[in-house]
Amino acid sequence: MLKQRPSEYIDARQRGEVAAERSRTLWLGEWPTWMLIAVIHGGWLLTLAYWREIGTVPATLLMIWWCAWYMSLQHELIHGHPTRWPAVNRLFGYLPLAVWYPYGLYRDSHLRHHNDFHLTMPALDTESNYVAPARWARMNKPLRALHWFNKTFWGRMLVGPALAVTGAWIEAVREPLRGDWRNVPMWLTHVAMLAAMLWWVRSAFGVEPLYYLLAISYPAQSLAMVRSYYEHRPAADHKQRIVLNEAGFVWRVLFLNNNLHLVHHDLPSVPWYLLPRVYKARRLAYNTRSGGFHVQGYGRLIRRFGFGAIDAPVHPHMPD
Repeated sequence: MLKQRPSEYIDARQRGEVAAERSRTLWLGEWPTWMLIAVIHGGWLLTLAYWREIGTVPATLLMIWWCAWYMSLQHELIHGHPTRWPAVNRLFGYLPLAVWYPYGLYRDSHLRHHNDFHLTMPALDTESNYVAPARWARMNKPLRALHWFNKTFWGRMLVGPALAVTGAWIEAVREPLRGDWRNVPMWLTHVAMLAAMLWWVRSAFGVEPLYYLLAISYPAQSLAMVRSYYEHRPAADHKQRIVLNEAGFVWRVLFLNNNLHLVHHDLPSVPWYLLPRVYKARRLAYNTRSGGFHVQGYGRLIRRFGFGAIDAPVHPHMPD
């Protein structure tokens, strides 16, 4: 398993404050994260169990929320919560409720993403939404148009999941063809678990697998992508590539405060429920540190960039 890079702090005082938080009951017990685990798994199961009583449309919307929230929970588990033992944390995020990726793939990919010096750089940042100029030059016009559409908000919601999923699954096939079999057991386990889960959901609750994939899981992936739509930008200073989005309450809950993304990148081990406290204590310093990369909520992004590209899909090749 990949190890996290050492956390970066704004100053020595903040380092001391974080060290003090580690000794307090709220951090040690992590009861908000334990409650979150129970609510997400319980809500997912109860929604399926009472599908007919709730009704197809409300139940579907609930399931989209649970699956998107589950992806936020997986992110929290990857960063060492709620226990200090990764194998224990993995148990709460290993099920393929959100369908598309194995937990291990997301874990390794995301921890590589936390090399801030590589952020947004194609082929270096595993979560980059930019295309290298050389690759762009080889693209045909329809594919270029698709990438431009993906740079609009509604385009990201419609085609963003398809682009991400297709890329991951193509790479899963290419790896063994290149002689790299390391991830094959992980993918086979994931596919087997997914098949078993979809069979069980159909036999026990009457929800068809195709419906779960297209009406629940795909929209959940779209919903999760609201956070990452303008989460990073190219900039010379690597810390100015990371957004601070002062989102509304519902979005903060769904994304577990990861909208304060620069705080998370500085302090990846801080649990989700303490991120706002850290940001509030250093708000001016953080906004200076981000180079003004500050967004006042996701609604503003939706209104301004619903059908207009937020920036170019080809990376401007900022130096490291």
